[in-house]
Amino acid sequence: MPKLLNIIAALAVSFGYSTSIGSAQPGQEGPLMAAKTSSLYDFTMNDIDGKPVNLSQYRGKVLLLVNTASFCGNTPQYSDLQSMYEQYNEKGFEILAFPANNFGQQEPGSNQEIKSFCFTKYSLTFPLFSKISVKGSDKHPLYQYLTEQSPFPGEVEWNFQKYLVDRSGNIVGRFHHRTKPLAPEIVTEVERVLAAK
Repeated sequence: MPKLLNIIAALAVSFGYSTSIGSAQPGQEGPLMAAKTSSLYDFTMNDIDGKPVNLSQYRGKVLLLVNTASFCGNTPQYSDLQSMYEQYNEKGFEILAFPANNFGQQEPGSNQEIKSFCFTKYSLTFPLFSKISVKGSDKHPLYQYLTEQSPFPGEVEWNFQKYLVDRSGNIVGRFHHRTKPLAPEIVTEVERVLAAK
């Protein structure tokens, strides 16, 4: 029976369907995901402590997804992200941070080292997830979705690239890694999406 399920899952993947056959094993990022995914809310990600978080729990909220790193010239953006989170969280705004070591080996540490750095140096209170890959042959399915299936395709260029998601889970904006979170173009868009019914 397990062999049959594996064959069905492989066929589903080859035809572009998503599948959740089987369940996550320790250390894995949620259920088996095919290349094609219909919604951001289909993903289950491990938080920084390794606990699975289904992104569907953020349905109805405005999200800013950011790939982060601890030893980057952009790392001080954590301060602005925290300020933005404090300013807009009560209005239904969440920031989801995904540490990644894809650029310049600037996130080499373990999840616990990343957690200690972020919480001690920047006093983060927004959700921080386990380290993933956002580029290359081991790119996480979430970032396959963001870079290949969203209205803003294209590879992540560096640490702290940002994706804005509306309350229905639609990707409605992508911002350059050098654009600081409190830059007018980001704040204006966040406020616009928060105000939308």
